[in-house]
Amino acid sequence: MARQLDYHTIHAIFTRFRAACAEPQGELHHVNAYTLLVAVALSAQATDAGVNKATRPLFAHVDTPQKMLELGLDGLTEAIKTIGLFRQKAKNVIRLSEILVETYGGEVPSSRAALQSLPGVGRKTANVVLNMWWNIPAQAVDTHIFRLGNRTGICPGRDVEAVERAIEDHIPAEFQQHAHHWMILHGRYICTARKPRCADCLIRDLCPFEEKTA
Repeated sequence: MARQLDYHTIHAIFTRFRAACAEPQGELHHVNAYTLLVAVALSAQATDAGVNKATRPLFAHVDTPQKMLELGLDGLTEAIKTIGLFRQKAKNVIRLSEILVETYGGEVPSSRAALQSLPGVGRKTANVVLNMWWNIPAQAVDTHIFRLGNRTGICPGRDVEAVERAIEDHIPAEFQQHAHHWMILHGRYICTARKPRCADCLIRDLCPFEEKTA
């Protein structure tokens, strides 16, 4: 785990991220807050590409909690069977859809606590929805951010909660809204787990990682 980088280095890193991509976007397909919530819940231990393959045809005709309930458990299970842990995820989506209809008038709540009270929705999923739909600078720490944060010193921490706090505490306010997207994309495509593409890295000279690849 690298030491925490100083303010000026972090500012320089995110200035470069912003210059390269001013408005980074999440890669999960969705058409509204509800489909975003479902997509993120389905993405646990699965790739965004794999989730999108299943949800693009699904969301074309099922885009509200009520429509999901009309589809039913068997229909949803069949639709997402290519996604890992699909049976349990289908049960969670049906149950959370029931709660949204019964308790929230079919709308997705906009607080972290309310979101986390839904089946299959943890802190990371709640933070993604808050950030992407309501533009709240909530930081969703996934495996890419955890690796990148500890490898580079941008936001080191021994667990995801510590990394989330490091992002909130150390990344300048002007970058908070898009911070987790910049880091996810950089970790997914450049600072990869086994063979990081250091030669293509736009923050190579600012990164303290000692085992850089050519």
